[in-house]
Amino acid sequence: MKDIEQIMAMAQNVQAELTKAQESLDTIEVEGQAGGGLVKVRASAKGRIIGLNIDDSLVNVSEKGMLEDLVIAAFNDARAKADAASSVEMGKMASGLPLPPGFKLPF
Repeated sequence: MKDIEQIMAMAQNVQAELTKAQESLDTIEVEGQAGGGLVKVRASAKGRIIGLNIDDSLVNVSEKGMLEDLVIAAFNDARAKADAASSVEMGKMASGLPLPPGFKLPF
């Protein structure tokens, strides 16, 4: 019975650590770019978009399609960097946990 109590206590600790790690992801910022830095998107590692910067040289009605494509590319770049930062942070958190062999976390 004591083993079950230890496993339950460990599971609660893991849950608390996961919650803490998830919260910290929103404080990590990454920047995605497109068009050689003419369009930039800032996002948290959790995927929340924080800011958008479009160079003034791109604001031209005849270039609307290109601008839209660059914004999409910058968002996708920021999201990829956010996912990478999230994986690194979650990996750091998981490496410090006393998990039994073969125990997989949900990420």
